Amino acid sequence: MSTKTIFFSVGEPSGDLHGANLARALQNELPGVRCIGFGGPKMAAAGVALRADLTELAVMWFLHALLNLPKFWNLIREANWVFRHERPDAVVLIDYPGFNWWIARRAKAHQIPVFYYGVPQMWAWAPWRIRKMRRLVDYVLCKLPFETEWYRERGCDAQYVGHPYFDEMAEQQLDADYLRELQTDVTPLVAILPGSRRQEVSANLPAFLRTAQRVREAHPHVRFAIASFNEQQANMARELVAAQQMEIPVHCARTGEIIRAATACLACSGSVSLELLYHRKPTVIHYRVSSIAFFVQRFFRRVRFITLVNLLAADNRYCSRGELYDARTDDVPFPEYLTSEDKSAEMSQHLVAWLEDTEAHARVQQQLDDLKRGFAEPGASLRAARVITGVCAHLAPSRRTHYRPSQAA
Repeated sequence: MSTKTIFFSVGEPSGDLHGANLARALQNELPGVRCIGFGGPKMAAAGVALRADLTELAVMWFLHALLNLPKFWNLIREANWVFRHERPDAVVLIDYPGFNWWIARRAKAHQIPVFYYGVPQMWAWAPWRIRKMRRLVDYVLCKLPFETEWYRERGCDAQYVGHPYFDEMAEQQLDADYLRELQTDVTPLVAILPGSRRQEVSANLPAFLRTAQRVREAHPHVRFAIASFNEQQANMARELVAAQQMEIPVHCARTGEIIRAATACLACSGSVSLELLYHRKPTVIHYRVSSIAFFVQRFFRRVRFITLVNLLAADNRYCSRGELYDARTDDVPFPEYLTSEDKSAEMSQHLVAWLEDTEAHARVQQQLDDLKRGFAEPGASLRAARVITGVCAHLAPSRRTHYRPSQAA
């Protein structure tokens, strides 16, 4: 059997983690498989031969993407050269749709099968893009159970493999000594999780600090801890804390330990909500956008919630007019605020209620328990790897290029 080559294109820090787990699963299922492409440091550590670290270009909003346009075009040309000359057996896309659609176009031009693992949330924001998915992607590997039916109804070859985040959770090794240090103090701890991108930290952390001040007015002895994604963001958080003249420790690369030790959490919307589900932590979710972005999103959003955990828990997840979550009526685990305004008063009320009312705290934990049993199962990476290897095993040898790679890039 000839050696199989899988090309990855992964641009988000969370995707880097999932790509690394998938690469390891592919190596176990298909010994000798060659994994190459674009990814991040975790994928490199898993044995993926990176042509570029795409996670360094993880950007948000149109202006930031525009400023990096020359770099993106160079990467697309690089991928096209690989598809033409090295002829991988499959292309695996993870998240990052703005860039990955271009990678899919080049792969299809060379008749290489395309897998999308962790598909764009079209059902939430852009259902009209389904035509692009049908045209450019051969196999849709869904992370969320309700996605599969949505994509199949619209003509895609979709399979539910589960969410790869729980593979990482199942293997996560927390620092026992550090966790013990956090838990030695028996006063309540509120974890502050401001996001994995610099822009998210600058947008959300000020609101979290205002919320912490309000909570401390009601509970002077409550503790707070900020979990930063990297040292650069940790320094940024320390500057914001100092500017507010507050005493809140900032920790880098300690998110798991801080969540485990916490009584409740304040978090930026994102995949971290699944870690909060896994650890059963009552949490307030927040995502700050500009007033213009807030106005515009109501015309595009097709779901009532921005938090994955709430989408999984809700019976009425879809909407036609971008209706906002309402904390007074919606019975979902995590109160959430997609906002352009100051919601620190509302967020502090939820936290104070959980700190003061053990029954209210326990009710949320019970909701999370029920959801975790039905959804938070590991094995997504292995299931996805088996789909990919199953397809690659039946590829005709004639797909291979008949000429040798040139030396020019």
